[in-house]
Amino acid sequence: MPTVVLGVIGSDAHVVGVTILEHALKENEFDVINLGAQTPPEDFAAAAAENEADAVLVSSMDGHAERNCEGLHELFADVGVDPVTLVGGNLAVGQTTASEVRDRFLDMGFDYVFESGATPEETVETLRDALDYSVRSQATESPARVRSNGL
Repeated sequence: MPTVVLGVIGSDAHVVGVTILEHALKENEFDVINLGAQTPPEDFAAAAAENEADAVLVSSMDGHAERNCEGLHELFADVGVDPVTLVGGNLAVGQTTASEVRDRFLDMGFDYVFESGATPEETVETLRDALDYSVRSQATESPARVRSNGL
């Protein structure tokens, strides 16, 4: 059973989305560690390491995800983990296009970026595909994970 860590990063207190995702993932036979709201990046890294997480889902609805996610992938490297990473929600404020936001997060190291309208089913399906690919790529010693635009 794949293990997924999820939570709301930074000072953001919006938990409805991650609660819905938690239920959807559990219904689809994922082991879920929900860190809840207002989670520091260090806690995502620690939970991923402690639970040998296959994936980490980061939620942010307050528009400050870029600032809150800075250095997250370096923290994963510091604790010796390389999970599939997904980020979603209302990720930016101001006059920024969806493609600019997506590109910023892909450049930060995220594997998948979801806009606020993504459904739990889309997230579950993307995660299934990503983890299946990760298993295949490890078996063939592929050096890099495929990056996706997300949904």
